[in-house]
Amino acid sequence: MQNENTVTRKISPDVKLGKDVKIYDFVNLYGCQIDDNSKIGTFVEIQKGSKVGKNCKISSHSFICEGVTIEDNVFVGHNVTFINDPYPRATINDGQLQTEDDWVCIPTLVKKGASIGSSVTILCGVTIGANTIIGAGSVVTKDVPDNTIVAGNPAKIKRKINKKKDDK
Repeated sequence: MQNENTVTRKISPDVKLGKDVKIYDFVNLYGCQIDDNSKIGTFVEIQKGSKVGKNCKISSHSFICEGVTIEDNVFVGHNVTFINDPYPRATINDGQLQTEDDWVCIPTLVKKGASIGSSVTILCGVTIGANTIIGAGSVVTKDVPDNTIVAGNPAKIKRKINKKKDDK
């Protein structure tokens, strides 16, 4: 039985943390970089080679895989999943389990100020534009232009963001 004061975070020594980063329990971070003032929620995994910018909020149950770059001021809702392999397989042709040498990581970029709703899935190789909003439950299969709202499966442009009207 665990003592209730037991720390339940797994943060590898190769993680680079900026100033005032807040990390909740039950996270798994390794080989990644998280910049100043960002907040990492419960049950989040951030893999090696991923970068989270300044002033970001990564909500609970999200998965940020290898190859994902998230710029500053980005909101990632609950249960967001990034994908880095368009054709994942467990084994190679001879039946052996795949290793890192058997596949290619396809990078994904989330630009400054984007907001990603809960339960969004983002396929690899896309760029999420600056200041975009992605509706909850969407599946992003292609690039999203700056300053747009997208939603659906697959995500489609609903409208451009009107700075005066949409800023609060």
